[in-house]
Amino acid sequence: MTAVDQMLTTHPKAGTIDAQDALARCIQACIECAQTCTACADACLSEDMVAELVTCITKNANCADVCAATGAVLSRQTTVDAEVVRAVLEACRTACASCAQECEQHADMHEHCRVCAEACRRCEQACTDLLAAL
Repeated sequence: MTAVDQMLTTHPKAGTIDAQDALARCIQACIECAQTCTACADACLSEDMVAELVTCITKNANCADVCAATGAVLSRQTTVDAEVVRAVLEACRTACASCAQECEQHADMHEHCRVCAEACRRCEQACTDLLAAL
C-alpha cells in the first residue's frame, strides 16, 4: 500500500470521492509526472543543443506545475468541489498530452524525454480514468 493509499484510507472523510482506487492512482501519477517533468526540464538544460529544447523545457515546467497542483487538489478530501476537481483534471490531462507530444519528438535523441513522455501519458490516462469514474 502506498503512502497515497494510506492517507486516503485513514482520512476521517475517506470515501468522499467514490472512485478511491482511481483517485489514488491519479494522485500518484500526478506526483510522479511532476517530478519527471521537472527532471526532464533540468536534463534538457544540460544538453548541448539546449536552444532546440526551449519548447520542451517550457512544456515540462508547465506540466510539472499543473500536475503538482492537481495532485494537491485531489488530496484534499474534507470537502470536495466536483466542478473544480473536473476542471483541474481536464487541465492536467491537457498539459500532460501537450508535454508528452513534445517529448516524444525528442525521445529518439534524448532518453530522458522518452521517460518523461511515458510518465505524461500515464498521468493523462489516470486523469481520463478518474474523470470517467466521477
